[in-house]
Amino acid sequence: MNVARLIDSTLLRPDATPRAIQQICREGMEYGFASVCVNPAWVSLAASLLKGSPVNVCTVVGFPLGASTAKVKVFEAEDAVSNGAGELDMVMNIGALKAGNSDSVAMEIRDVLKSGALLKVIIETGLLSEEEKVRACHLVEDGGAHFVKTCTGFGPGQATEDDVRLIRSVVGDRIGVKASGGIRDYATVKSLVRAGATRVGTSTAVKIVKEETEFDED
Repeated sequence: MNVARLIDSTLLRPDATPRAIQQICREGMEYGFASVCVNPAWVSLAASLLKGSPVNVCTVVGFPLGASTAKVKVFEAEDAVSNGAGELDMVMNIGALKAGNSDSVAMEIRDVLKSGALLKVIIETGLLSEEEKVRACHLVEDGGAHFVKTCTGFGPGQATEDDVRLIRSVVGDRIGVKASGGIRDYATVKSLVRAGATRVGTSTAVKIVKEETEFDED
């Protein structure tokens, strides 16, 4: 597999500087990652640096808690797209999901989707029971999003083969599955892709691509 094209190279640290954004964008173009994912404040800079390249600009919405109002998430999404983002990773309202407010969760997804960007919805698997994970996946699909994403990387859980396999069993091949949270090596990426992931979020993208080359040479 061409692992680089599956990777969202991610830099969401609060202390990220313009120099760091420039670096991750250079790496994105050099290695051909699917996207570079940065905080909303850096979308415009990333878009200017990646203009004309096949690497998408991704950013986050309602991050990392998912507890913003729907109106705020919609504004974030529209602002990000106007600044050059082509992909959005939005955190689901986890409390609303747990309370059984399915209609409001699905409607929020539909409203954010109107921004026109490719939408991945983070369900924060580390906070959910298996039944809640299944219900969350159905709501992501019902809302029209393009991907279910496992974790923010800021919560209690991380991407696991079991969760990816469960999500894939629920959504079938109708939408994508993004594994994110604690992914730091090629072996983990390979196992998650085998379990059903079609996109991977990681802050160690370059290391993983280099490990793939070493693995193939062996």
